[in-house]
Amino acid sequence: MTKRLLFAAVASVLAGCYPGRFTSNYDSVFEISNTDDDSAVLDETGHNEESERRIKKRLMELQMEEEPVYQMNAGDMIEIRVYGHDDISMKTKVGPDGTVGIAFIGQIKLSGCSIAEGADRIRDGLAPYVKNPVVSITLIEVHSETATIAGACANPGVYGISNGTKIADLYAMAGSSAERLFNGVDVDVADLDHSMIIRNGEILPIDFRKAIEQGDVLHNIRMRKGDYVFIAQRMEASVTICGEIRHPHKRLYEPGMGLIETLTAAGWMLETHWKHVIIIRDGLSNPKLYKVDVDGIVTGRCRNIPLRAGDIVYVPKDDISEYNVFVRKIMPTVQIINLLGSRNSVLNPSSDK
Repeated sequence: MTKRLLFAAVASVLAGCYPGRFTSNYDSVFEISNTDDDSAVLDETGHNEESERRIKKRLMELQMEEEPVYQMNAGDMIEIRVYGHDDISMKTKVGPDGTVGIAFIGQIKLSGCSIAEGADRIRDGLAPYVKNPVVSITLIEVHSETATIAGACANPGVYGISNGTKIADLYAMAGSSAERLFNGVDVDVADLDHSMIIRNGEILPIDFRKAIEQGDVLHNIRMRKGDYVFIAQRMEASVTICGEIRHPHKRLYEPGMGLIETLTAAGWMLETHWKHVIIIRDGLSNPKLYKVDVDGIVTGRCRNIPLRAGDIVYVPKDDISEYNVFVRKIMPTVQIINLLGSRNSVLNPSSDK
């Protein structure tokens, strides 16, 4: 009787010691297979067909916008010619207050004026002093048409633009992505997926990865005066892999990195691995969990899962392995109990009856 009670106690321990670690903890985690059905979950943009239509419509509107009429501003170098009056004609820079000094007139404001409007304003000012003045203005250097780029680029700042300057051009002007030292290697820190452009208070629906890396003409829009571009910074340019894996480690993230390549680089999974791998995304403070059937990828039932910078790939131990590991740990105790039970049976032959 004592022996049976002892083994019942051990069985109870085996049944109750690891309930919080069994893979049933992941029953509610969304399983992704990178098919059309769950691609929206993987993408995590929150876009649906309707929002995609609105975005495309807005991008088309941006592409069709006419170039705004140029307006002179402080810093522009211009040439003013008054035909037949070389003594009045000159090359000058529009001052910080938006004005230029002209004989007979004195200071006249040109900032905010188009070329034609500026010439008319000078002509009207000269009319009392010059008979039928004919005035022209030529732009020599434009310094007022600028856009700002800030954030995780090599050389953030204010850059001059023309009507042909596009997002990819401005990014190149700023030296592309900034770099930082990671495990002795310089890595790019720009996060194009979360970068943005603001124009007149509106955040434009631009996909920077499509604009810069893919050259998508719909997203690679022309810059406008006053545009503000912010290049987001990666919180962590790496992927961590841990759990039932031969070589747990943290490795540098590379665009296009997939789950299978990452598992392979880590020496593949141990025999004790569960059939699913857990991907932890968006950090540990507010994590999003997804489970992936690796056998499904290997056998071709679903496509490889793309990873993102900062992802944690966790390979859980399967339930049977958890049980076996525990049994190995508890075996010495079981053997002692068995030994005690055997001795008790020898000393008291009727005790197990």
